Amino acid sequence: MKKFSIALLTVASATLLFSCQSSEKKAQNLPEGIFPVESFTETLGGKDVSLYTLSAGDLTVQVTNLGGRVVSLWTPDKDGVFTDIVVGHDHLGGYISSPGERFLGAAVGPVANRIGGAGFDLDGVHYDTTPNDNGVNTHHGGSLGIDKLIWDVVSACDTALVLHLMHADGLDGFPGNLDITMTYAVAEPASFTVRYQATTDAPTPVNLTHHSSFCLRGEGNGSVEDYLMEIHASEFLPIDALSIPTGEVRCVEGTPFDFREPHLIGERIGEDDPQLRNGRGYDHNWCLDRSGEGVEFACRVSDPVSGRYVEMWTDQPGMQFYSGNFFDGSECGSNGNVLGFRSSLALEAQQYPDAVNNPQFPSIILRPGEIYSQTTTYRFGVEK
Repeated sequence: MKKFSIALLTVASATLLFSCQSSEKKAQNLPEGIFPVESFTETLGGKDVSLYTLSAGDLTVQVTNLGGRVVSLWTPDKDGVFTDIVVGHDHLGGYISSPGERFLGAAVGPVANRIGGAGFDLDGVHYDTTPNDNGVNTHHGGSLGIDKLIWDVVSACDTALVLHLMHADGLDGFPGNLDITMTYAVAEPASFTVRYQATTDAPTPVNLTHHSSFCLRGEGNGSVEDYLMEIHASEFLPIDALSIPTGEVRCVEGTPFDFREPHLIGERIGEDDPQLRNGRGYDHNWCLDRSGEGVEFACRVSDPVSGRYVEMWTDQPGMQFYSGNFFDGSECGSNGNVLGFRSSLALEAQQYPDAVNNPQFPSIILRPGEIYSQTTTYRFGVEK
């Protein structure tokens, strides 16, 4: 699969063409309970942070430019009741000094997932990256990943937000100045698209993703084990006890990882399986069954109680499904409910994790003159 493309358009101009060609009149009748801008307005390190609200059809999404975080996402249930279905906080301070999950709703990179041994070799040079995972591995970009940085706002309209970030050469050990433009866009009836484009001035690994944690009944209501899951993948990547891929690509057939037909998440999550033990449940990359290079169906999760479902469509070769195994109740979310064990899940479109140390995986090395691009769309709806 071709992962990077050469283009004459600049990253910023290509993204603007995608997102904000025109701005329709301000969406009316936003859901009751959306967060006020004042709760996310602050100046940090000399840069302004604020809150942006996107709305189209039956979907309203709120984003802060601190880490490009989705802080709320409102959709109706089968009775037409709107609820915020992503885990997060109702004020900026909850993300700055959170004692628990760091990546709620965030843009993640420059290399999402884990780098085994916190280092890699590239063009004959060894690079050490920050060991922020068990003191051994690098997780989601290191100590100052793109989730921790303040993005510049390029443009904002009622249906799209374009953000820009320069991830500096040497930050957390990664080479090259990585120039990233990210677009969040909503469209009727209820779709949310994340598009990344990036360039570099030196060879560097790039694997960006989005990390919203979905709770289809609303924060603190029920377990993801009650959701029905379908994943369009015949293979997955086994991991070791520290969640690093072993290098094997394993067939899902006959395993608890076979979601080619829909299964309840909780149906097999408690089986005595070495891979489920290593991940404390599902926290693995599925190798998606793809027919081309464009955006294709990856997975579907539905909740029989609320009737809500979310589908993920992407142009990426992999998807990390994380069943919320490390939420431990140490923090509360935006409405005060405890963020408990397996109370939400993440669906992360990505290249294969630790690809920098597994040459048999598709390469994630971006070089000068190339453009990294990713498009992932989350589609929401109800089953009545």
